[in-house]
Amino acid sequence: MSFEAAVHAQAIELDRLSLEMCAAAGSGHPSTAMSLGHIVTVLMFHSMHWSPEQPDYPTCDRLVLSEGHAVPIVYAACAKLGVLIGDDLSDRRPMTMEDLKTLRAADSLLDGHPNPAIGFPFFDAATGSLGQGLSVAAGLGEAAKLDESPRRVFCIIGDGESREGQITEALDYIAENKLNNVLPIFNCNGWGQADRVSVQQSEEVLTRKLQAGGYTVKVIDGHAPAQIKEALDAFAANSKKPDGGPMAIVARTVKGWGSTTMTNGNWHGKPATGEALKSALGELDEERTKRTSALASTDQFTIQPPAQAPAREIRVGDLPPMRSAMKAMDMESVFHSGRLATRKAYGVALRALGQVNDRVVVLDADVSNSTFSEMFAKDPKLADRFFECKIAEQNMVSMALGMSAAGKTPFVSTFGKFLTRAYDQIEMAINSGANLKLVGSHSGCSLASDGPSQMSLPDIAWFRSFATMRDHRGNPGCYILQPSDAFAAYALTGAMAEYEGVCYMRTLRPETEFLYSEDTVFNLGGFEVLNEGRDILIVASGYMVHEANKALDGLDRAGVSATLVDLYSLPFDAEALLDIANQNNGYVVTIEDNYGASIGSAVADALAESGEGFTLNQMHIRQVPKSARTPEETLAMVGLTHRDILNTCLGLLQVQPV
Repeated sequence: MSFEAAVHAQAIELDRLSLEMCAAAGSGHPSTAMSLGHIVTVLMFHSMHWSPEQPDYPTCDRLVLSEGHAVPIVYAACAKLGVLIGDDLSDRRPMTMEDLKTLRAADSLLDGHPNPAIGFPFFDAATGSLGQGLSVAAGLGEAAKLDESPRRVFCIIGDGESREGQITEALDYIAENKLNNVLPIFNCNGWGQADRVSVQQSEEVLTRKLQAGGYTVKVIDGHAPAQIKEALDAFAANSKKPDGGPMAIVARTVKGWGSTTMTNGNWHGKPATGEALKSALGELDEERTKRTSALASTDQFTIQPPAQAPAREIRVGDLPPMRSAMKAMDMESVFHSGRLATRKAYGVALRALGQVNDRVVVLDADVSNSTFSEMFAKDPKLADRFFECKIAEQNMVSMALGMSAAGKTPFVSTFGKFLTRAYDQIEMAINSGANLKLVGSHSGCSLASDGPSQMSLPDIAWFRSFATMRDHRGNPGCYILQPSDAFAAYALTGAMAEYEGVCYMRTLRPETEFLYSEDTVFNLGGFEVLNEGRDILIVASGYMVHEANKALDGLDRAGVSATLVDLYSLPFDAEALLDIANQNNGYVVTIEDNYGASIGSAVADALAESGEGFTLNQMHIRQVPKSARTPEETLAMVGLTHRDILNTCLGLLQVQPV
């Protein structure tokens, strides 16, 4: 039997299974899946070098399904191949046809869109929020280059989603960095959800855009086995060339291929049931008879195994003391000055960490000389682990997700404000179970002169929502860290690297004085008591710890004994904080240089859940700030100076100022 007939037979079988599993689930996207039957067949049964018995083996070729709603076609292939599934490495089992009947069920490993975190290791990342998959593929490709691995990465992209700006970001990055081990495959079936795609996403225009971007483009019939194989063979040959440029495939496909029923009308997101399902299955049978023969087999393919992964020693050492790291960088005089911006301490820690931890990689978006991740990049021994992503934060975060899936520990650095562009990508990384470290510099209103367009003000509230839930490991979905001095920033950078999961750390632009020493231990979920009192508890973080510290003298003159807590982590030890609040007569003031629903709300939740009586006053920014020449002017503008803190505390206690 010919290769062509075998592919048709297998593709039609996968299409049939896609129809049946979506019908059983009562939802899904069988028509999109059917547009990919032939491409997925040639990829998974022939062209990819991988192992169904160990789909996440380090050198296995990877398939990223950016248009995640088409996942039934991949599930069908995995069931036919008996791909191992399960969320516990020691308890995986071969996938079966019976598993397909559980699509989208609450207790199933077959989620409605791809997600490795629930026990489907064939995938590297959760996808389905459109436009993100190619960036994940780029991250996997960069990690393969770094590891000198022959792994290739295939990414299937819908024509409709190609309008997402992140697709362009990823295409630019792949071309600029000559990632010839990554293959974008555009599924041009011509239809979105509500209507036909724009002419700007047609196969002709997509092809011209790709060619203009420096890509060698193979335009194929996505249902012609020989054309698919020829294009994938060309990519395989190109990926072995040291100077091979980027390639892409533009595949003309039919949504609902093989069934007149599924190609007539809009079946996007609608499973065929009853008579419609019966008709669609009958039409596929007719297609098989027309294109194959009674002898056609769906079991004749031979999957090429991945290359043997080389044994490599990966160093994961401890972060040295900050003074030692600064001395090694000729910064000892800065250490002795007693002042250092937390963003610079982060840069020092990043460089020291990179020297002892081979897993650490660093990504930045054209602001490395402001975030100080450039300290990592400027070390010749670390430079190949630094990835300049330019002004494309969404691509950067999704690339980091891909690198995490490849076993790296990515640190993503940019202004905290600019991370707001990538909130969707961060959420998808959390859904994926990624090991991702996000560091936002120039945080809060102490940035001053650049104004609110550069200040991260709603970020804590957004990230805090993930601190209230648990990830797939049972840990907080995200730790939020706000170091107030260089020692804290340095130590918490090391703590993030040791933790498996997502963290977000804020760093500051202004130079701040040292509050701690190298003897202070900083842990995720911890806090520090800087001053012990008995009348009122002041809870602050980051820059506001310094302002609160200034307010203590005025409180002391007024006869008020205050406790000051540096709440550098969310979530935190609520029980321990409640004990301190009780020791201060239940009076609490929270101070933060960002919008509300953040630290104050977290403390309020803890107080309320205790069921005890407390009086809480939340101080935070309540208006849009503007530029000012100094942090002090900005703090005065938003009512957060040490004088404002003093007056708020005295007012809460009904004490007259001295």
